[in-house]
Amino acid sequence: MPPTLASLVHHSALKLTVRAGEDRLDVPVRWAHASELTDPVPYMEGGELLLITALKLDAEDREAMRRYVRRLSAAGVVGLGFAVGVHYDDIPDALADAARAEGLPLLEVPRRTPFLAISKAVSAAIAADQYRAVTAGFAAQRELTRQALTEGPEGVLAALAAQVDGWAALYDASGALVATAPEWAVRRAARLTPDVTRLRERPAPASSVVAGPENEDRVELHSLGTGRRPRAALAVGTAAALGTAERYAVHSAIALLTLTTERSRSLHAAEQRIGAAVLRMLLAGEPDHARAVAGDLYGGLLDAPFRIIVAAGGEGNGDALGVLAEVAESAAARSGEVVLVVPEGDRLVILACDGGAAVAACCDHAALRETSRKTDDDELVVGLSAPAGPIAATAAYKQAGQALSVARRRGRVLVEHEHMAAGSVLPLLADDAVRAFADGLLRALHEHDATGRGDLVASLRAWLSRHGQWDAAAADLGVHRHTLRYRMRRVEEILGRSLDDPDTRMELWLSLKATTTE
Repeated sequence: MPPTLASLVHHSALKLTVRAGEDRLDVPVRWAHASELTDPVPYMEGGELLLITALKLDAEDREAMRRYVRRLSAAGVVGLGFAVGVHYDDIPDALADAARAEGLPLLEVPRRTPFLAISKAVSAAIAADQYRAVTAGFAAQRELTRQALTEGPEGVLAALAAQVDGWAALYDASGALVATAPEWAVRRAARLTPDVTRLRERPAPASSVVAGPENEDRVELHSLGTGRRPRAALAVGTAAALGTAERYAVHSAIALLTLTTERSRSLHAAEQRIGAAVLRMLLAGEPDHARAVAGDLYGGLLDAPFRIIVAAGGEGNGDALGVLAEVAESAAARSGEVVLVVPEGDRLVILACDGGAAVAACCDHAALRETSRKTDDDELVVGLSAPAGPIAATAAYKQAGQALSVARRRGRVLVEHEHMAAGSVLPLLADDAVRAFADGLLRALHEHDATGRGDLVASLRAWLSRHGQWDAAAADLGVHRHTLRYRMRRVEEILGRSLDDPDTRMELWLSLKATTTE
């Protein structure tokens, strides 16, 4: 503990007597300073014990003493030491009454106690307190290191919570709560997820102080990791601001958890290389070899139906794929699933259990991106395959790629391959290449109609929509069926193609739809 006015009063060598402010002696003293200025406030920082002999003060003027004491108190001076037997044989009543009225502790300093002795006592107490804090900090560091080696991150959190007399929580790269200590702090830590998310948006290392849920405590948030993107976050909740020893403990925990995170990242990179090899073997049609390489690491993933996710990020969204990978891995870790995440050039491939937490988390993340996107450019695009097994991995990979292409064409964030057939092929005709083909195929008919010599395009559309039924199509147009037959012969002559050819009819119909699809 730092020195207080009470500890100075109890110092047997100083012989100090309390003359006012008896109920405020437990205030810490940052320094002891002697000044005979009539207004020493500009030179005060707060927390000082001011020592005076009243050399330049009219200590018997009540109004002057009220102003003097009021300014000292407002400046944060914690106590006033008055040396008797120098200029005044006793503390003047005006000064004593002013100190009592303001609640400022007033200490009588006997003539035989020099101010220097008080300053030395304060300095020695501050040094001793700092030494205790450093010693306690090193002891905390040793305990935290021991817990990190024996119990891992959970042990570090438990030791840190004990050191700061509060609670601690660890969040993963996605901002999800991973562990807390003690267990009763789970609900408090969970309610800080929005604050952790905001912290993750800042370059590491970053920290912030927030009011705890319902003002229960004071919480410090610290990002963990050495890269530009934080790998995790630490929350420390206490009833008051951290002292020196507690600050040492927090910094030690940050260092140890960062080391653990970076080591985990190295292991993750090695696992990712194995995962890439497993994926290549699956796509090469070698499921048995893939199982052998997967071993215990990914083998369980190949024993049940899985889904393949293929994702791509637009320009300017280099972090989009990284965030999706973190979402999948964090969800899988929380649920005890196995997930295979492989960067593939400018794309990301994820193989995850069908119906599992990783797939659900990726779909939820895509849905959030869908609702928050402002334009169709520079956004994450995701394709999701149908459920498959190791033998059908190549087909599932192709399905995910097709769904990705459809998502990009439709301006969607996520498209599932299973839902593609439930929609319509018409939106696919919005492609510029399809429109160019349609315009070229129908250009001669439009030019013919522009001369006013017939309505071949409308007649062709009516005939095709009626599947070549002359009477029905002629009735739709309000013309005689012989007129319609003549127009269809002119269409064949102009295009140089037979309408008896089903491919020709298909191309003409799609061209008509493409040129009318907005």
